[in-house]
Amino acid sequence: MAWTWAGATFFGVIACLLVAMTVWQALRPQPPRIGVLGIETTPGDRLFISLLGSAFINLAWLGLAGPPLWSALALSLVYAAAVFRWV
Repeated sequence: MAWTWAGATFFGVIACLLVAMTVWQALRPQPPRIGVLGIETTPGDRLFISLLGSAFINLAWLGLAGPPLWSALALSLVYAAAVFRWV
């Protein structure tokens, strides 16, 4: 795989998110909560669910509409905010 600025930025953002979540949990531990899905989730679980859902949103966007992915990014951010709020 050839590294591009977009690929490096993607993996850099994921790494920064993981570090930020680790620091956040160390400073302010949060108990698991039950959301709209009916399962207990921690902030780390919600981060994983939002990243996985965002991947599917972007893949679906590529398959149905093609590039550019700016609208898919905006939709993914709205989805991630909803996951952290209600799931």
